[in-house]
Amino acid sequence: MRRVNALLRHPAFTEMLSELEALEQERIFCRHGLSHLLDVARMMWIRALEQGLSLDKEVVYAAALLHDLGRVAQLRRGVPHEEASAALAGAILPACGYTEGEIAEISAAILSHRGETDGPADSTPLGRLLYGADKKSRACWRCKAQELCNWPEAKRNTGIDC
Repeated sequence: MRRVNALLRHPAFTEMLSELEALEQERIFCRHGLSHLLDVARMMWIRALEQGLSLDKEVVYAAALLHDLGRVAQLRRGVPHEEASAALAGAILPACGYTEGEIAEISAAILSHRGETDGPADSTPLGRLLYGADKKSRACWRCKAQELCNWPEAKRNTGIDC
């Protein structure tokens, strides 16, 4: 996990994560801090193993760790967070040792993680994993803001389902 650790220590990653956590400090709904990012990464990896997908673990983790960092740009400037997150991937990952092909795959997964069903039909396996884990990582049944949440009831997690 050398490259993932380089990502976690990259100045742009740490700066964006700190800024996101500060911006969401008073948020009553699901937050997008390191805990969420790691939950998504671990769920993605478990699902990849269960499905027999031949994905590189460091690619899976990179997609998960970067997928919501663009929320800073969304909250500050109204930029769709998937677009800002994909741009961050392109800026950060080369310094961490990821190849151009891996960066393209990670960026495509990040761009598709907000699909309305299981991700776009043309989404990659990595994109479908990211979409599913992002949605299933939420403990809606324990959320104190359930009554104010705008997620439709059918979309909310009522238990563990991975």
